Parts: sequence; structure tokens; C-alpha cells
Amino acid sequence: MRRSTIRQAHGGTGEAVAARYLDRLGWQVLARQVRIGRDEVDVLAVDPGPPANLVVVEVRSRTSSRFGPPEASVDQAKVMHCYRAVGALRRAGRLPDGTRLADLPWRVDLVAVDLDPALAADLGGPRICHLRGVLPP
Repeated sequence: MRRSTIRQAHGGTGEAVAARYLDRLGWQVLARQVRIGRDEVDVLAVDPGPPANLVVVEVRSRTSSRFGPPEASVDQAKVMHCYRAVGALRRAGRLPDGTRLADLPWRVDLVAVDLDPALAADLGGPRICHLRGVLPP
């Protein structure tokens, strides 16, 4: 049995919160934690739009604001990894499990989830910041 670290557990919690958030927006979550070569897509979803888009969602979460908000942890290299994953998925036209992908425009979004318990208590749940269309530098 593989045991996860505390950091992986918090990351999984952040991804679950982000997936529920996207679902509430009416998005269709196609997959989570998809390995594509050296890269991993946290969430792959369809934004119904208009216009509809396939969206690679990078999820960042933190349990403390000590080092700044979670969205501040995304750097140029991470954005480039996301776009490399988009390219591989577009070329394949399907997920690694064989699921075909719709022929839609693509984009990369960032969903930052602040899991700080003190902040969540004040807000009635985690703070979510959704940045659409994160572009490579």
C-alpha cells in the first residue's frame, strides 16, 4: 500500500475542492491526476462556455498564508509543463486510458485553493481563486 505524504494529502484535498468548484460551475470534469510523460495534469475539464473549451487546470493549494497565496507558487516552468501536457494530449486526441477527447479549443487555467483553517472559518470554506487563460511567458 502506497502512503501519501502530508503535502500530497493536502494537494489531493485542494484538487478535490477545485473539482467540486468546477462541477458547481457546470463544467464536466473528465479526469484528475493524468500522467502524460513527465508531466501531470491536475484536472482536465470541459468548460461549456460559450464557447466550449477543453481546459487543463493547474491546482495550487496551501494550508497557511505564511509563504503567500497559493497562486503565487506558479512559476514559468510550471506553466510551460502545462502547455507541454496540452500539446501531448492534443496530438494523442485521447487520454492515456483511451477516452477520446472532444475536438474543442484548449486553454490552461489556474485554480488556487487556500485551505488555511482560520481563513476557511471566516469565509465558511476554502478561498478559491480561478484565473482563466494562463498564458506562457
